[in-house]
Amino acid sequence: MARGTCRVSGRFCLGTAAAPRNPDAAMEKKSAAICVFCGSSPGARPSYAAAAKRLGTLIGELGYDMVFGGGKNGLMGEAAMAAHAAGAKVLGVLPEFLKKIEIPLAPESEELIVVPDMQVRKQIMLGRSDAFVILPGGLGTLDELFEVLSISQLRAHDKPIVIVDTDGFFEPLWPLLARIVREGFALRSIESFYHVVKTPDEALDKLDALLGHAT
Repeated sequence: MARGTCRVSGRFCLGTAAAPRNPDAAMEKKSAAICVFCGSSPGARPSYAAAAKRLGTLIGELGYDMVFGGGKNGLMGEAAMAAHAAGAKVLGVLPEFLKKIEIPLAPESEELIVVPDMQVRKQIMLGRSDAFVILPGGLGTLDELFEVLSISQLRAHDKPIVIVDTDGFFEPLWPLLARIVREGFALRSIESFYHVVKTPDEALDKLDALLGHAT
């Protein structure tokens, strides 16, 4: 097993058991940790990778730690490598079955936790993070976004959720959420569970204010 790598066995279930803040004293951090959800592909526009790099750079420069999906592919790799280069501690959480698809960063660039499945991955990412930033991505990114939104709706966590709407990527989502409310499947209060910004700089400004972060 590579240095900085550990494995987690067993299954966990995300839900009301998720604490608002990290419950394990052994995991206490001096810096707030920002979890970044984004694509494991680069996407069709160069602006997506540019936003991921900028976000990672700001996370490191402003003194935050970063939690992500563990691989160096696509946008998540761009963000993680930029965060590490800017001085952030980087924690990657990667399912065993994805290790040959989402290749981990170099051991010196991240602490890597290898887990048995996607559910355990999300459980650890939720528990080790103080806030969530969502960049463009695919089905996995949307799954992670709705996971943290639904758990926030259940009052199982109160961690900030910031969506970076790069080049209007998430614009088709807003009418769907409005329809969910209109058709009686959610309260209008769901709009208070997340913040939408246009750039990584705006995202970090928002998180600085919400987390009371001092650099």
